Formats: sequence, C-alpha cells, structure tokens
Amino acid sequence: MSRLLDDQENAHGSSLSSHPSLRDVHSINPAQLMARIESYESREKKGISDVRRTFCLFVTFDLLFITLLWIIELNVNGGIEKTLEKEVLQYDYHSSYFDIFLLAVFRFMILILAYALCRLQHWWAIAFTTAVTSAFLLAKVILSKLLTQGAFGYVLPIISFILAWIETWFLDFKVLPQEAEEGNRLLLVQDASERAALIHSGLPSDGQFYSPPESEAGTECNDGFKRELKTDLVRESMAPSIDVKFLEILKP
Repeated sequence: MSRLLDDQENAHGSSLSSHPSLRDVHSINPAQLMARIESYESREKKGISDVRRTFCLFVTFDLLFITLLWIIELNVNGGIEKTLEKEVLQYDYHSSYFDIFLLAVFRFMILILAYALCRLQHWWAIAFTTAVTSAFLLAKVILSKLLTQGAFGYVLPIISFILAWIETWFLDFKVLPQEAEEGNRLLLVQDASERAALIHSGLPSDGQFYSPPESEAGTECNDGFKRELKTDLVRESMAPSIDVKFLEILKP
C-alpha cells in the first residue's frame, strides 16, 4: 500500500513539474495585470500613437524645409517680390520652382488628413503621394531647364524626392507594424487578465473542504496524504492552461 502511494506521489510530482505555467498563474499579481491593461488603454485614448505622431512631425518638417529652400532661392535670384512675381504670376513650367513647393503642400495635406485626422491604417495614401511626387519630379527634371539655373536646380528636386521616399519607408516599416503589434499585445493582455480572473475566482478555498471523521491510528497518515493528493488534483483540473506568451507580456 505504501509503495503504491509513493508511485502516485512521484507521478503527481512529475505532472506538476511538467506544467510550470500553472505555478506562474497563481503567482500573477492582479494589480500588475490592471496596471498593464490601463497603460495600453491610455494609449488608445490618446487617439494617436507616439510613432504616428513622429511621422506627422516629419511630414510637417518636409513642408517647412522645402518652403525654406524655396524662399532662399527667391532671395538669391533677385529678391523675393520680383522673383515671386516671376515664378507665381508668370509661371513657367520649365524654369519655375513654385510647382515643387506646391508638391510639398500637396503631400502635407494628403498625409496629415489621412494619417493624423482620419488615422488611416493603410499605406495607399502615402503610396499615392509618393507616386505622384516621383513622376512629377522625374518629368520636370527631364523636360525643364532647372539644371541650368544653378545649385537650386539640383537641390530642390533631389531633396523633395528623398523626403517623399523617407516618409514612405517610415510609415510602411515603422508606423503600421508597430501599431499592429501594440493592438495584438493589448488583446493578449486582456485575454490573459480574463483567464487569470477566472482562475482566482474559480479555485476552491481551504474552507470548502472538510475533514472526515478520525480514522484508526494505523490509517490516519495514509488518509491525510490521500486528501492532500486529491486536493492538488482538483486544483490542477480547475486551472486552465495559459500560454507562455501571455506570461512574457506580463513581465515588467
């Protein structure tokens, strides 16, 4: 009889050691769960993520930088008023830089409207602006006479082209993947909190078990061990398994 009980004890110990996640579940701090969930929910309430805000700042920088270069070009070529009248009122596609400035305004309006105001989760808007920018700049460099008008004939088209593609790379490889990852992490944390709440509410307490009447002196020790083994098996059967990925998310 004692040998049979020893075998059962060894089997039960090996079963518990094969489920380390159960021990981790009982060690989960509910306050830790709530704090993590509140942190993710606060990010959602802000309406715009940090990485998306950085993208919008870069789009604004694009417009301001192109505007600054255009104003410098106006001053270099004979004063702002005279050159502005020549490039805007007497617009000539082959020699004016005004259309490059309008191209930067076009990118700014489309991207801010799509990714700041509408909070678009797709790349089609920036794909459209980048395609239009690339096609227009290539056509202007080939057909116009900008390359014969000094350094700004090289600087403005090249800077505008580079900034447009940096915006595309940043959105496609940073903003959208990171926001999708944060959304999935929030769902996982909420799922883990629900499971942990079910575990803590469903586990029987010590007061739910009663002690049987005293047995004979020869079997008291064996009966006590049987009751402990039965209690452990009941606790193990009632606790659902939680994926290790949930537990990694909950680590500080």
